[in-house]
Amino acid sequence: MAHINQNFLKLPGGYLFPEIGRRVRAFSAQNPPMPLIRLGIGDVTQPLAPVVVDAMVKASKEMGVKETFRGYCEETCCAYDFLRFAIQNSYKERGVDIADDEIFVSDGAKSDCGNIGDIFSVDNVVAVCDPVYPVYVDTNAMAGRAGDHDGEKWTNLIYLPCTAENGFFPELPQGKAPDLIYICSPNNPTGTAATREQLKVWVDYANAHDSVILYDSAYEAFIREEGIPHSIFEVEGAKTCAIEFRSFSKTAGFTGTRCAYTVIPKALERDGASLNALWNRRQGTKFNGVPYVIQRAAEAVFTDEGKAQTKAAIDYYLNNAKVIREGLTAAGLTVYGGVNAPYLWVETPNHTPSWDFFDLLLKQACVVTTPGAGFGPSGEGYIRVTAFGGADATKEAVRRIVSVL
Repeated sequence: MAHINQNFLKLPGGYLFPEIGRRVRAFSAQNPPMPLIRLGIGDVTQPLAPVVVDAMVKASKEMGVKETFRGYCEETCCAYDFLRFAIQNSYKERGVDIADDEIFVSDGAKSDCGNIGDIFSVDNVVAVCDPVYPVYVDTNAMAGRAGDHDGEKWTNLIYLPCTAENGFFPELPQGKAPDLIYICSPNNPTGTAATREQLKVWVDYANAHDSVILYDSAYEAFIREEGIPHSIFEVEGAKTCAIEFRSFSKTAGFTGTRCAYTVIPKALERDGASLNALWNRRQGTKFNGVPYVIQRAAEAVFTDEGKAQTKAAIDYYLNNAKVIREGLTAAGLTVYGGVNAPYLWVETPNHTPSWDFFDLLLKQACVVTTPGAGFGPSGEGYIRVTAFGGADATKEAVRRIVSVL
């Protein structure tokens, strides 16, 4: 008889975003009075940059010619040299020296953030920020590291509260040091970004305790303020304690195209083993690489044209964030984020539970947001609003939200 992974049965309810989808579908079936405006799930709306599309078209045509056809990618780290070197050069531009064989191209940062647990023992103690991107928690629960869910938290996870009082950045834990530490900056869901000084505290802590920081930098392209690191490897000492995840999804609109990369320095070792080598073994066994056409598209992002065109799209979203932030603030709501990130973290009025406020905005304003409680206990009392909508739709959403307050 086949036996299942019992850890899956411990997962409470459904994943956050499918639950939002279920509620939205149920409401849509009731003939809402206005078209829905979706500022919930963080999907992009602007098309791919022209230079990216041109690269995909050219690469697609190459696949139809015998002399230029590509099959399995058998190059280093399941990635073609041209993309690894382009990524490597992008780090050099920020003064960070990364070897090309420390770069692993994949189909998404979400996948890598979840799959990275394969190279770590199940008895590692995991720390997560609270509120937190649910993938960090759920994948560790599936692996058996999270313990049991008590209705609010997982018993074996260390929760690091990120609140208005600490600027939505975690303080060092007291007591037992975690083995694996998830940090996301710019942060999803709070939209805040860590300074170099804040990250240095965690890098020093991780090196002192032989912990590993799993650093999600998927939104680094949205950073506009000076003094905010785009990579944890800008911080001295990070190469011996950190793994960095990057994505083209929000940077270049690849949510439907799928490409990302993870950087694991060869200097990072635990139990006498190279984590770079372990991840290379894992990927070589379970993953055949991102399609050639997509890797060519990703390469185009790093050209001068690609940088300019993708920056224009990001500036478009950041302007939406400004519209949301200023409009909701003027209406009396407390709003965080949206300066170096596409997310805004909005305090619900009068301590309204976040799912209740989500339902109110859905049913009375026909605006879809994300309830903060879905990101963890410290997310209660907030909603997350994304800036990924169209400009006109964003302005209309703000008007509708304000009208029901």
